[in-house]
Amino acid sequence: MPERPPSASSDPSRAPLDGPGLAAALTSDSALWRSLEVADEIGSTNAALLAAAEDGAPEGTVLAAEHQVTGRGRLDRAWTSPPGAGLTVSFLLRPDVPSARRAWLPLLTGVALAEAVGEVPGVPASLKWPNDLLAAGGAKLAGILAEVGSGAVVVGVGLNVSTRADELPDTGTSLALVAGRPVDRAAVLLQFLRTFERRYLAWAQTLGDPVASGLARDYLAWSSTVGADVVVTLPDGSTLEGVAESVDWDGRLVVRTAEGVVQLASGDVRHVRASAREP
Repeated sequence: MPERPPSASSDPSRAPLDGPGLAAALTSDSALWRSLEVADEIGSTNAALLAAAEDGAPEGTVLAAEHQVTGRGRLDRAWTSPPGAGLTVSFLLRPDVPSARRAWLPLLTGVALAEAVGEVPGVPASLKWPNDLLAAGGAKLAGILAEVGSGAVVVGVGLNVSTRADELPDTGTSLALVAGRPVDRAAVLLQFLRTFERRYLAWAQTLGDPVASGLARDYLAWSSTVGADVVVTLPDGSTLEGVAESVDWDGRLVVRTAEGVVQLASGDVRHVRASAREP
């Protein structure tokens, strides 16, 4: 087994995750989670689970990493984090729901993550459509990436936990910076996965119906995008401006522009930001 990067063990706030202990705590009474492993270092947890899906890995397989070397977010944007400073975790799902409903999985993940982070005192958070968890003021705490392969969906989450300001981009923050104290990574991870399980099973039981499962209502309660004036950058570099009115049945953002209403899937946009309109 390769040696753990020094910074993961030399900083008390970045103590290594106890993989066997976490696995036992998570899977002992779970209807979803089958296994949890923690890698010291890996290229990409999402890529590893997509490969595992090809080999028939079951739903409920979880892979976390202390250090992810080639982490990425949506549109192949880089996601980096110092060893032991954050939660880098992916899990494999095989939802028996209509394919169009699967677009709700990143949003469901966001709600579960927001609820878990909400248990940390002093860390109010909100969700930016389609895949970001924001702290108060708009700095980014986490990103979510869902990828499809071999009949499965792999969802990856990168959450800044003990990351310092000098280790973050100007637009980022961490739980420790917001809370003003160290935060237990393991506790946040377990809370997140247990909350995700509860929401995912309810959503799957309704065949991915975001209304019947209560997901749509709760997503809107956490959303800082819906109801805001937004500027949307499209893949060709052009932009559209309007009011983000809602999220539709298929997880698309509904924006009312001067020219009419537009439904935008996550793959249809490069960036969504709040509009700086004159009062």
